[in-house]
Amino acid sequence: MNIAMNVLFIGGGNMADALIGGMLKSGFEASRLRAVEVDGAARRRLSEKYRIECLAEARGAIRAGEVVVFAVKPQQMREATRFSGLKPGASLVVSIAAGVTLASLSRWLGGHARLVRAMPNTPALIGAGVTGLYALPGVNDAEKKQAEAILGAVGATVWIEDEALMDAVTAVSGSGPAYVFWFIEQLAAAGESLGLPRETSKKLAIETVLGSAMLAAQSADSPSALRERVTSKGGTTEAALKAFEEQKLAERFLRAIEAARDRGAELGGQMDKD
Repeated sequence: MNIAMNVLFIGGGNMADALIGGMLKSGFEASRLRAVEVDGAARRRLSEKYRIECLAEARGAIRAGEVVVFAVKPQQMREATRFSGLKPGASLVVSIAAGVTLASLSRWLGGHARLVRAMPNTPALIGAGVTGLYALPGVNDAEKKQAEAILGAVGATVWIEDEALMDAVTAVSGSGPAYVFWFIEQLAAAGESLGLPRETSKKLAIETVLGSAMLAAQSADSPSALRERVTSKGGTTEAALKAFEEQKLAERFLRAIEAARDRGAELGGQMDKD
């Protein structure tokens, strides 16, 4: 399936690499994808890997009707917009810079209103990500589908109705992989402390998390129902879950997610002052 959409990436880092690779696999033509990357080595690597046109600078490079994806770090976004040469209203713009509000992005782009904010996560690097999306009212349905086609090439997508909730998206799914990696670390370490060989315990932990996530994704039952099914009365799982309750782990976990959300809002507020 060929997808008739021209896309220019500003920034050629890991996430742009993942998106380009996923888009090519999902039916985009290499001739329709371009990237701007200031680092020469990264630019050559991207060009050779995907056979797409790669440029050293964006000014004067944006074509009419081309979707522009800003794939730079948040602290680089303001400078990237200044040197983009993007004319207000000329293109649909998608930003994957964490914490950068569309109010800031619009201001830096001279009042541009066709903006979509996206929060992908690192499993996108293997095509298994999930992205929260928010669009300004100036973005029409066809343009939303364009944004979905781009981010959907590396995983699932979810539309958010209130941009303020993007900080919650960041806390849950953006930072979420780190929580899962931490849990795998702790599960593996616990197994090792109980006498299992390190590599054996690590494999047990990783495969358990992987299989459980796949089961939750494919089952019609809720995670709580699946949990209850594993928990026999008076059994080993119940003993562990009771210990979790005694330590109030659910409440502590909620506090941690709230801390991540609040930090995201704080960082976004700092950028809004620029």
